[in-house]
Amino acid sequence: MLDIETSLKTTIQNALKTLGVEIALESIVIERSKDKAHGDYATTVAMTQARNLHKAPALIAKDIVANIHEDFIENIEIAGPGFINFFIKSDSLSSIIKTIVAEGDKYGEAKEKHEEKINVEFVSANPTGTLHLGHARGAAIGDTICRLYEKAGYNVTREYYVNDAGVQINHLADSLIVRYHEVLGDNSRVLPDDGYHSKDLIEVAKKMVEEVGDKYLVDSEEGYNYFKRRGTKFLLDKLCDDLTDFRVKFDVFSSELDIRNAGKVEEVLDLLKKYEYNEDNALFLRTTDFTDDKDRVLIKSDGSYTYLLPDIAYHKNKFDRGYDVLIDVLGADHHGYIERMKSSMAMLGYNPNALNIELIQMVRLFKDGEEYKMSKRTGNAVGMKELCDEVGTDAVRYFFISRAASSHLDFDLDLAGKMESSNPVYYAQYAHARLSQVLEKGKDIALDYDGKLLKEEKELNLLKVISDFPKEVAVAAKERAPYKITNYIQKLATSIHEFYSECRIYDESNLELTSSRLALAKASKIVMKNALEVIGVSAPEKM
Repeated sequence: MLDIETSLKTTIQNALKTLGVEIALESIVIERSKDKAHGDYATTVAMTQARNLHKAPALIAKDIVANIHEDFIENIEIAGPGFINFFIKSDSLSSIIKTIVAEGDKYGEAKEKHEEKINVEFVSANPTGTLHLGHARGAAIGDTICRLYEKAGYNVTREYYVNDAGVQINHLADSLIVRYHEVLGDNSRVLPDDGYHSKDLIEVAKKMVEEVGDKYLVDSEEGYNYFKRRGTKFLLDKLCDDLTDFRVKFDVFSSELDIRNAGKVEEVLDLLKKYEYNEDNALFLRTTDFTDDKDRVLIKSDGSYTYLLPDIAYHKNKFDRGYDVLIDVLGADHHGYIERMKSSMAMLGYNPNALNIELIQMVRLFKDGEEYKMSKRTGNAVGMKELCDEVGTDAVRYFFISRAASSHLDFDLDLAGKMESSNPVYYAQYAHARLSQVLEKGKDIALDYDGKLLKEEKELNLLKVISDFPKEVAVAAKERAPYKITNYIQKLATSIHEFYSECRIYDESNLELTSSRLALAKASKIVMKNALEVIGVSAPEKM
């Protein structure tokens, strides 16, 4: 396959070299022309090199063009103050078809593997109830970041940090005890104000009765530990089942309780000793010695740990397991967390820049023009599972990554449920289904993978778009920007629909042209399926 953009960059690099300018390939910007009249690709390199060559950009462009002699280029024009427009031979563009069909599901994957080991921790919801919309968006974005890194050739581990120690687990136990008594017919207990009201706890309590009967009706330390331990396990299993349905699976589960029991918190306290000081009967960490805006409490005046202390031990543990890059996908309310954790890692001798934190902004859910209010503790939340049941997992995943993680998201339930082109998920999946149907119709026709008859504007445009996919994956992975893939999918879907509508793909009166167009359809279908797979969305054959 001829990589047009890389070939153009190399050609320009060599031309500049003859002019006495050494330039890196990544410094040469190649853009696809929006208007066919301006060629297929364009560069502004002549303007960016004006200072180095002490000449007008238009003259530099003329010198560059004079030193280009490549067979894959049909024509070169100089426009405006120094734009260089390239017209590519159609058979050079169509060479991508054979490559895509040969690589199939692997098309878009990096040719070279990277050595870095990347750990992505996401969701990590407390095992105290169901997953809400914030968790769902974090799951969609975190999982897609992992898929992108894998496609880009990285070794990735998906990790879930289980907060199974601390006050929230005590509140869970207190709430489960009330529900356990209720299931056994004792309604004398009342849910505490800081307890959990989710109806899921009733189901957990029923399982506990099935498991131990009325053994723990009388309060005891053994019983309390049972409600904490088993309650956490039951609810974590439920969270994992829901995440599996959401097409998210984790490689590693790390337990806060295990970290505490292994003495890792005390180990960290000892290692950080020179940065610690006491004030008002509390133990502080001098994070302002690094990049934090204020010092942080490690141990409160009552002797209990702040959540920061075991978190430091946990991040140390991740680095000690050999990961080169750590990525935490967290809610937007963790903004102040970034510098305190980076500072803590620097104190321990790790590279703070190896820790990357992606903050996920809030989701607002709208239906019939009105916002759904969410409250996890009172049990009135719209959960991830309920949302998926209503509009489908495909729509939820697609919508949740369609904007940058740093942007707030208004999720329109009405739009997500529409079976029309205004719904971006339907629009993309329908493009795949359309190609599937026409390929089924032409299944007995031998395909021309050279695409020698593809000359129409919509055909050539589609060839350019499908050839962009590997680059789009690489950029989205590098920037940890899943929304760039949904942007690409919409561009691809538009190109497919235009090709389908304006070029008669299946034409019994011209089987030779049909053969070329079916080959393009097959390649485009592969790319759409691969792109949807990167974001965890299905590619239906029929709609």
